[in-house]
Amino acid sequence: MTPGNKLRALIDRPEMVMLPGAYDAISAKLIEQAGFEGICAGGFAATGSRLGEPDTGQMTVLDYADHYGRIADAIDIPVFADADTGGGGVNNVRRTVRAFERAGIAGLFIEDQVFPKRCGYMAGKAVVPVAEMLGKVKAALDARRHDDFVIVARTDAFGIEGIDAAIARAQLYREAGADLTFVQGADTIEEFERICREVPGRQFANISQAAGHRPTIPLDDLQRAGAAAVTFPSLALFAALAAVRGAMQSLRRDRSFAAVAEQLISLQDYNDLVGVGAQQAREDGYAAAARRLME
Repeated sequence: MTPGNKLRALIDRPEMVMLPGAYDAISAKLIEQAGFEGICAGGFAATGSRLGEPDTGQMTVLDYADHYGRIADAIDIPVFADADTGGGGVNNVRRTVRAFERAGIAGLFIEDQVFPKRCGYMAGKAVVPVAEMLGKVKAALDARRHDDFVIVARTDAFGIEGIDAAIARAQLYREAGADLTFVQGADTIEEFERICREVPGRQFANISQAAGHRPTIPLDDLQRAGAAAVTFPSLALFAALAAVRGAMQSLRRDRSFAAVAEQLISLQDYNDLVGVGAQQAREDGYAAAARRLME
């Protein structure tokens, strides 16, 4: 089964799938270990973890493909990834889809922001003309080598032009062939319910710390409204940063490793997570095979 098949099986189920966000390969392993069936990998977390900078479009397509590919290679569950604006025009979008598919990603979303984009909750965003985004959607669909690779079209028009404009765009993106649509900024249940009523097909929902003061919709309400999936793109990143900051503050304050030891994962748990035992067994197996060949 391809990564795209796995993701489609999840989003086609009647119940909504939860896709926590991974910021690197080891956070993806923790998400998988917790029992989740898929993950998302977002630009906000990728830019923060790789560059220590805000999400304002400075990551390149190849940066993303390399980063997301390492995540996908570390786990067996499908990865749904953020492709920002697709990297530029239709030819850039084509290259992005091919690069992500080669990297083992299950699907991606492309947004209709002007490049360089900004995090969806930052001020100063702008969106491209509808016709330009429709061309990108078509280019993405034509570029994929396997039809099971999931293409989601995201619109950021809500925060700029309002919900009516966002719905109109999502309707057109869906008509153009996008597998699903994603209206960024629909953060109340009333907004999300309207989108689900008026835009054909099931929708992606998003719960992000970057939303700041915006309310959080209960997950049961999202599912009842018709969400196929809900992403938590920066949850793991924010959890990790809070833990690291707390440990560093304790170490600095108390000048004692014992003060932070209880906050740390055990060595055995770490070794199990990264697969030390499996790696050693593989080395032993090949060594034994080599000895047999020499006998």
